[in-house]
Amino acid sequence: MNSYLIKDTCIVNEGTKTYGDVLIKNGRIAKIAPHIELTEGVIEIDGSNQYLLPGVIDDQVHFREPGLTHKANIYTEAKAAVAGGTTSFMEMPNTNPPAFTHELLEQKYAIGQQTSLANYSFYMGTSNDNYEEVMKTNARKNDICGVKIFMGSSTGNLLVESPLILEKLFAGSELLIATHCEEESMFKANLEKRKQLGTPLTAADHPIIRDEEVCFESSFKAVQFAKKYNTRLHILHITTARELQLFGNMLPLSDKRITCEVCVHHLHFTSDDYATLGNQIKCNPAIKAPHNKAALWEALLDDRIDVIATDHAPHTWDEKQEDYEHAHAGLPLVQHSLQLMLHYVQQGAITIEKVAEKMSHAVATCFQISERGFIREGYFADLVLVNMEQPQIIQPANILHKCGWSPLNGMQMPATITHTFVNGHLVYGNGQFDESVKGQRLSFNRS
Repeated sequence: MNSYLIKDTCIVNEGTKTYGDVLIKNGRIAKIAPHIELTEGVIEIDGSNQYLLPGVIDDQVHFREPGLTHKANIYTEAKAAVAGGTTSFMEMPNTNPPAFTHELLEQKYAIGQQTSLANYSFYMGTSNDNYEEVMKTNARKNDICGVKIFMGSSTGNLLVESPLILEKLFAGSELLIATHCEEESMFKANLEKRKQLGTPLTAADHPIIRDEEVCFESSFKAVQFAKKYNTRLHILHITTARELQLFGNMLPLSDKRITCEVCVHHLHFTSDDYATLGNQIKCNPAIKAPHNKAALWEALLDDRIDVIATDHAPHTWDEKQEDYEHAHAGLPLVQHSLQLMLHYVQQGAITIEKVAEKMSHAVATCFQISERGFIREGYFADLVLVNMEQPQIIQPANILHKCGWSPLNGMQMPATITHTFVNGHLVYGNGQFDESVKGQRLSFNRS
């Protein structure tokens, strides 16, 4: 494996920006110092006028393999991820077949090992009848990212809504439980009410059908279960101002038992955007009214929201062009999440230090990931260099998601991802890929 010396860069790490050099050897960060001499056999990379950030860790993606590979697969989406500065991902169980057994889960890990350019982990899926299989994860705390419960139906048949089964899962799981929270009966009732109006449904109806109350009631239920059993709960893709009252910021993240995330599309779009983008931004939970976006930003900055993710969920263009009820829900975002947040850095909405915290440090802390998420000597060299003076326009020619489209198409991003290192391997540099080394399975430090 090559050794690298990144020279004269601005290192963004743990709330600070410092200028200096970073030496990478044997897949790890060997040294961080104001000046490091170049030695024989080490490849120098000019980091001047660039920022060096820890690689993004995305705790919620859908890469569609196995069974749905006409939309995406682990190879294509991990490749798009590293091009966008995401060096590790945690992938959801709603594939075909769903990851309801450890045998099926390990099949996904095998695909990751063979094809993924990024580091990877996969959630164990839950159903109404696989409780015993889910409980086997308790003996595997350090090599599985978590257990996923769909408390509202989304993509795939993984809904768990029985209170008895939910209670058993919260009581029995020793792993982090990640939840998709929407109250099924409520949004079904809302859908019927909209249909009774007699007018054709459109994407603009989506945040009315899957409204604020639908999300709050389900999130409240999850929090109550977690408090009752002291379960480690992580609520995914918070979308409403009301849900934010369920979360606090008085404890250090490492001490929190209940955490949450926001996704980049809920920080960027509002219900006003359905008029121009329609089903392109149909997703579950729905993008909602502008006051919710403002509340999400406030909670992100004051640490009630702990991490930023994507919920990357690609579908083909044709699948998104169906009528509202049949158009598939989900957006492809993993390639552009860091660039989008750097857009908000340029706008003054967030600092680049906070971006590194919410997209890397906090994810590593929240999931107790071993030796990643920070720029520290001895840690794996998962690193990304960004040039904030090199704009890039998102267009079909540079979109790497297998589906080939993005709801951000045509947007000019203020920054370009110039280099991405995964475990010290320069997998992406100035638009070129080196696919000779694959990513690694994430491990976790859990007692």
